[in-house]
Amino acid sequence: MMEMSDNGFWKYDEDLTLKVVEEYLASTYHQHYTSEESKVQVLDIIEAIGDGVPFCRDNLIKYSARFGKKNGYSKLDALKIIHYGILMYHFSGFHKEPTQSYNER
Repeated sequence: MMEMSDNGFWKYDEDLTLKVVEEYLASTYHQHYTSEESKVQVLDIIEAIGDGVPFCRDNLIKYSARFGKKNGYSKLDALKIIHYGILMYHFSGFHKEPTQSYNER
């Protein structure tokens, strides 16, 4: 049986983490290499040539490998790891697949 937290469900404060991730992701849209005239991001070009998944995988490796080594345990690096995981999920097309039960192993 799953241990309940004070909020009644999330044992490891995943709900709080998801809120922080959402705020971080929203903030990144003002940081990308785009202009007011062009809404194309470098990642759009990378995906257009078919390298979206490998690019995200490689960045996951980079930020995971340096986590705890560069500037200690960096919250920003942890958020980048999560962000590239979400992007890899997207570019892999998983969001287009039918919903399934995740309880089956």
